[in-house]
Amino acid sequence: MTGQTHGSARPNQWLRNLNAKIASIPMILTAVVIFVGGTAWTVLYSFTNSKLLPRLSFVGLDQYERLWAAPRWLVSIENLAIYGIFSLIFSLVIGFVLAALMDQKIRFENTFRTIMLYPFALSFIVTGLVWQWLLNPQYGIQSIVRSLGWTSFSFDPLYNADIVIYGILIAALWQGTGLVMCLMLAGLRGIDEDIWKAARVDGIPMWKTYVLVIIPMMRGVFITTLVIIASGIVKVYDLVVAQTSGGPGIASEVPAKYVYDYMFQAQNLGQGFAASTMMLVTVAIIIVPWAYLEFGGGRKRA
Repeated sequence: MTGQTHGSARPNQWLRNLNAKIASIPMILTAVVIFVGGTAWTVLYSFTNSKLLPRLSFVGLDQYERLWAAPRWLVSIENLAIYGIFSLIFSLVIGFVLAALMDQKIRFENTFRTIMLYPFALSFIVTGLVWQWLLNPQYGIQSIVRSLGWTSFSFDPLYNADIVIYGILIAALWQGTGLVMCLMLAGLRGIDEDIWKAARVDGIPMWKTYVLVIIPMMRGVFITTLVIIASGIVKVYDLVVAQTSGGPGIASEVPAKYVYDYMFQAQNLGQGFAASTMMLVTVAIIIVPWAYLEFGGGRKRA
């Protein structure tokens, strides 16, 4: 009888929240048709010799061979690696430190939090133009410092091919660190106050409490923040266009700009699709481990 009862109850699981499931059908269809279909279409045409218009003229892996033989693409990958590594490290470290300071119940906390988060409300184009001016040697920081008497001071990263990517990194950190701080602060505020009290009673230094207790408890916050930062790194485009347009020369090229230039300026859709597919692979490398840690790993522990 019990088995029959459970067996007859199972079909009802599909009928739960039926209205919500019906309402979600348009979004599911949108995701399948637009996102999955568009992705499959891009990958398919990356194996063709499409130029101005897409055409099914397959050339195998020729587009990928040309892609990885192009100096411009190799420079963009190198820039993305440098930008990505330093952006991840500094965003997480600075964001967590600011959140930890903000968590000390300081005065005017709301004001400081608003100030820190405000740059994130700006578009990347605005941020890029602001920092292009600030890093301009004739009008920006270098000019101001020299006017104060330090005539030998030099700070023009956007005009130096060897360090131009670090000038872009400065603007990105200024804009994105506030969001990381808010995410970390939300995680810190979710920590039970009794844990802090127990650590103080046991005489554990504050830095040890953060490293050995608090940070491991914020694992989910760190993983989510990591994915948000990483997805922004892969698609970085606006800052580069606003600050340097890929210059000097091709010194600040990034994959997203490479894709745009080949698809809409060079009228070489096949090459643009191949570069887009490589960016898709990069995103998948980020998303799949995150999904496993958040969902697959949680199921095993349960």
